[in-house]
Amino acid sequence: MMLYSKEVIMNKTRLLRLTKSMQAHQVDWIALTPGSSLSYLTNLHFHLMERPVIGFFSSDGITVLVLPDLERKKAEHLQPAVELFSYDETASGRDKCFKDAAASLNLSGKTIGIEALRCRAFELWLLQSVLENNSFQDCTSLLSSIRNVKEPGEIKHMREAVRIAEQSIEALLKQIQPGQTEKEIAAELVIQMLRHGSEPELPFDPIVASGPNSALPHALPTDRKVQQGDLLLIDWGARAAGYISDLTRTFALGEVDSRLRDLYKVVYNANKAGREFARPGVTGEQIDSETTRVLTDAGYTEWVRHRTGHGIGLEAHEAPYISQDQKTPLRIGMAFTIEPGLYIPDFGGVRIEDDVILTENGAESLSTISREWRQL
Repeated sequence: MMLYSKEVIMNKTRLLRLTKSMQAHQVDWIALTPGSSLSYLTNLHFHLMERPVIGFFSSDGITVLVLPDLERKKAEHLQPAVELFSYDETASGRDKCFKDAAASLNLSGKTIGIEALRCRAFELWLLQSVLENNSFQDCTSLLSSIRNVKEPGEIKHMREAVRIAEQSIEALLKQIQPGQTEKEIAAELVIQMLRHGSEPELPFDPIVASGPNSALPHALPTDRKVQQGDLLLIDWGARAAGYISDLTRTFALGEVDSRLRDLYKVVYNANKAGREFARPGVTGEQIDSETTRVLTDAGYTEWVRHRTGHGIGLEAHEAPYISQDQKTPLRIGMAFTIEPGLYIPDFGGVRIEDDVILTENGAESLSTISREWRQL
């Protein structure tokens, strides 16, 4: 539980990286709504709700928060201190507060950066209503560039999130029996992650997909009962100190069709190729090509449904992306998934997903749970 009477320290190094990047991109201000980027810079956490919270960051290093009165206490002990504008429970009070902040900061006519993937239309409309002659610019890439190389402390938290996830799945696997539904297995997995130390806000709802449902890459758990001869695909992750893990393993319930086992072998080889090829200096495009080549050379071109991976950190999906349109060389400290998969409709699917961090020696897998064929 956060004690708001204590200081909350903003990360000066991260703020400095932000201002330098803003200056280079000629962005006057960035307006951030509650989410990972705002938390990354301020170490404060807010809900995204009907009472808007916006953090304003200038290219000169000024930070200002506009927030409801009920959230003001969180920010009053922020260090270094920032200017706060707060409003009451009325719409008129909110609108006046934002107008006052815009006037005080002389925002009109400036270029305002937003995080297009995170900023709601609500906040954008609010900004447009109080500003004049402004241009808005998507700064998603700018923000990603200051977040995508992980600090040692961030990597430590990610290791812990992986540990929690791996211990949780091992506890779950001991309990899986034919006749259980996908929903029941998913619920038990959530319980196990909480028992093993995950923060309550998981990075995503677990995917538990059995039999033909495993051919759906983002299947929702259903009332289908698992049975002998099924493949059981489980995609899950835990959260530690805000940082996440994201893993997938595919298991067999008893003896399965030999074609499914062949499918597994191909995906296993693609996962291995991706992990061994990944290193600083290569691109997401090159890693994706390396893993996809294994899948297509085995004759499964038609059943490749997605890219090889995505970045992880405070979010389950963030930069860098391991896909065909990513041509920027990767750097030491970047963290991402390697998760090739094959999915044959009405038959079955396989995905094997690991979390890796780039080091000077290549890609270190944070996940250690076995990738070998496992029959429950």
